[in-house]
Amino acid sequence: MIDVRRLAVLREVARLGSFNQAATSLRLTPSAVSQQISALERSLGTPVVRRTTRGVDLTEAGRVLVGAGDAITAELANAEREIARLTSSHTESLTVATFTSGGQRLLPAALTRFNTERPAVDLTVFEKEPADSLPLVRNGDADLAIAYHFDGPPPVRPGDRTGLAWTPLLDDPMWIVLPAGHPFAGRDVLTIAELAGERWVHGCLSIDELLAHYAAMAGFEPRTACRGSDYIFAQSLVRAGVGISMIPQVALTADQGGLAMVPLAAPCPSRFIGIVTAPGRHRPLADALIQALHDTVDALPVARP
Repeated sequence: MIDVRRLAVLREVARLGSFNQAATSLRLTPSAVSQQISALERSLGTPVVRRTTRGVDLTEAGRVLVGAGDAITAELANAEREIARLTSSHTESLTVATFTSGGQRLLPAALTRFNTERPAVDLTVFEKEPADSLPLVRNGDADLAIAYHFDGPPPVRPGDRTGLAWTPLLDDPMWIVLPAGHPFAGRDVLTIAELAGERWVHGCLSIDELLAHYAAMAGFEPRTACRGSDYIFAQSLVRAGVGISMIPQVALTADQGGLAMVPLAAPCPSRFIGIVTAPGRHRPLADALIQALHDTVDALPVARP
């Protein structure tokens, strides 16, 4: 049987990358931390850490243990909250994490419906990119996250060590946003290859690498005018004539004055939006919001914006 206290020490060593720093955090001596790790390794019959000149790295067995420890800690925290809910008269609460454009376009309508049906629930919303929102769900600090990924598999896959589940919400195709007076402004569709001579304004750091991949397939290297992290800001720069931008449909600005928006033809990148949850947790409120989100997506227009 794995000692849970030793597992907690290993998690802190893994988090800080040092026996000394873990000792300070846990209010132990470095020797005591070392002894706990050694005892854990003896009980398992295999090393869990590897000492290097830069600190401490986990072995494969160590990574498995830390993943299990994270899941155990999250489940215990969730159990505490659920017991508190059952034994107190406090107001029920729901915590949601979302990326910016998903929060702007998808979440308000879903929350309006949710609040109408459950006005007594305390809602908390975190604005977080998926890299930061998924750990919140895993640790129990958020009940669900609206997240996204671009081409390739989702950030959560069945049976992986995160202990999380990915529920697809909608495909979010890319559009090209141009100044209203651009020669391509009246087109029904555009290909990446046709845009070889343009300067690009990026509204997400991931778009830079994504565009470079598709541009390479089309035989050109894109010229970048701005590498930003906000789609609304990127579209304001397009309106000002700085360049053109590749924007997911959900992130297209509602203020289209001075802009033209044209869908991309395949082959082209796309964004995929989903809901991340922790299976097995008691989550009737989260399920209700998830249903409201699906209803919101079903009501979205499918025609050109």
